Amino acid sequence: MKSLLIAFLAALKGLLRFVLALLILFEEWGWAPLSRAMARLGALPIFRQLEQWVGRVSPPLALLVLLAPTLLLLPVKLLALWLIGAGRAGLGLLLIVLAKLIGTAIVARLFQLTRPALLQMPWFARLYARWTAWKGGLLNWVRASAAWRWSRALKLRVRRALRRFV
Repeated sequence: MKSLLIAFLAALKGLLRFVLALLILFEEWGWAPLSRAMARLGALPIFRQLEQWVGRVSPPLALLVLLAPTLLLLPVKLLALWLIGAGRAGLGLLLIVLAKLIGTAIVARLFQLTRPALLQMPWFARLYARWTAWKGGLLNWVRASAAWRWSRALKLRVRRALRRFV
């Protein structure tokens, strides 16, 4: 009985690790390109001034600036859930996906701008160091998997085939 429980918990841990890895990979996949897109938008004069201000805020205000998009998008996500409940599932799902993309883009850029201020807070610096170490270990675990290696090889083959075709 005990060995069955241990096996079940190990399987559950593996499943949880896999789901978390997928979420982090999705976030990582979107983080860099969305951040670059927001940086291009930040080159516009009005946004440039806003970015300069954000880059100079105090550490506590930097934390509020970073959390603001999450709080501001909550009503949009609630509206999306209401639409799904009202039978407009397609529109609701589209709204959730758009809110996620826009939110990730904004948070990615804001984090780039506020990271120096945030890292001045000792508790944030400790949590950030632990998070990046944990995330790095999880991503290493994913990248060492057979499925990851297979998908990378497939991606390279497809890319080469497309280059030969074009």
